[in-house]
Amino acid sequence: MPDTTDPRLDPSIDPTVPPSGPGCVECEAEQGWWFHLRRCAACGHVGCCDTSPSQHATAHYEETGHAVMRSYEPGEEWFWDFSREVAFLGPTLADPQHHPVAQDVPGPEGRVPDDWERYLN
Repeated sequence: MPDTTDPRLDPSIDPTVPPSGPGCVECEAEQGWWFHLRRCAACGHVGCCDTSPSQHATAHYEETGHAVMRSYEPGEEWFWDFSREVAFLGPTLADPQHHPVAQDVPGPEGRVPDDWERYLN
């Protein structure tokens, strides 16, 4: 039987938790870089998307079971549920809603190789 649960009502979504920072937690620790960013709707962890070389948002889901992520890109408000493989619009999360507008994509500035496109997944 298909799952008909409305993902917008997922109890793991905590709209009061702020994001962990302006960039991917693991890429920052490793001095790496990312293409786009995703924010965990349960704990606020910011990780890089699956197009990024390291795919830390998916790794966060696999390590924690936190299935719902939200885009952390300016102008994007969609959520993704890894467990159901469905995109949806959900509640407003705690500010900030996205990484700083002045932050380069890919980023961060100074760590992205000149041939960055060949590293995308």
